[in-house]
Amino acid sequence: MKILHLSDTHGQHKNLRSLPEADVIVHSGDFTFAGSEEEAYDFMNWFCNLPYEHKVFIAGNHDMCMYGADPIGGLSKNVHYLNSNSVVIDGMKFYGIPMFMEDCMDGKLDMLIRNIPDDIDVLVTHMPPKGICDIADYGKGPEHRGNAALAEHLKVLHPTCHLFGHEHDAYGTATIGNVIYSNACVVDSRYNLINNPTIINLK
Repeated sequence: MKILHLSDTHGQHKNLRSLPEADVIVHSGDFTFAGSEEEAYDFMNWFCNLPYEHKVFIAGNHDMCMYGADPIGGLSKNVHYLNSNSVVIDGMKFYGIPMFMEDCMDGKLDMLIRNIPDDIDVLVTHMPPKGICDIADYGKGPEHRGNAALAEHLKVLHPTCHLFGHEHDAYGTATIGNVIYSNACVVDSRYNLINNPTIINLK
């Protein structure tokens, strides 16, 4: 299976050109900039019209209008919005959880992380796990900005790959053990579109 992974387009999705072929395209959140419904509809219309057989996306912390907006009506049958649930595509189980600031503040995000099932193949989150493709500098020097609870729970999950974004300047992939990790932020910390989506080949 070939996955095309992108994240953190922040309203610039239509500026992406010549997207490569893949079996599944996955967007791991922050498809809007200001979190408006207008931005979300614009993204979803674009995403639904892409020529991929399967499409998966989750919400990020910028996508405020998606909070409580599940299920989403009008999506094509091959387009899957994951909100702490899963979809099986060609025998591979994709599981995704969003990142809403409300959930971060009241502790719900930690609960959602603990409830990720252990039979998944592809994990899609918006935030990275602490220590992997998560280094950022917010004025105090480079530091790991990933989620510690997620890193801890991954020790018992062992997915085939983990797709995320959120930390714009930590774009890249890493293979640790048998797990492929991908931060596919296409914009930098100043919201300049500088990176290409990432191709991941799964056996």
